[in-house]
Amino acid sequence: MNRSQPVRRGARGCSRASCRKPALRTLTYIYADSSAILGELATFAEPHAYDLCGEHSEKLTLPHGWTLIKEESVNSEAGPNSDDIMAIADAVREAGAARNQTVQAPPMAAPLSAQEIGRRGHLRSIPSN
Repeated sequence: MNRSQPVRRGARGCSRASCRKPALRTLTYIYADSSAILGELATFAEPHAYDLCGEHSEKLTLPHGWTLIKEESVNSEAGPNSDDIMAIADAVREAGAARNQTVQAPPMAAPLSAQEIGRRGHLRSIPSN
């Protein structure tokens, strides 16, 4: 057991049994597609995802016939780029435009006849003559 890299308090450790190294990647299985996604460490610990250290993420093996999708980030420290910011701005504009569109009132229901008394939901009370 390698104790040279203690896990910081609050940091997530590797999900592999008896591994005490800090997690660097997150593994998620998609059973319907017989695939697994290995990407950057998730922001929050998810109950159905596995956080792996660098060593275990490199030695990962999958069941026969499964596909591994590795998501690599070019520079995770750089933050959002101009394309990301423009996509957010476009989404905000579209949401604002949809909210400002005039909403047409639904058509008025036909007036109730004198025979219908005390309507509640889809039930009607009609007096017998």
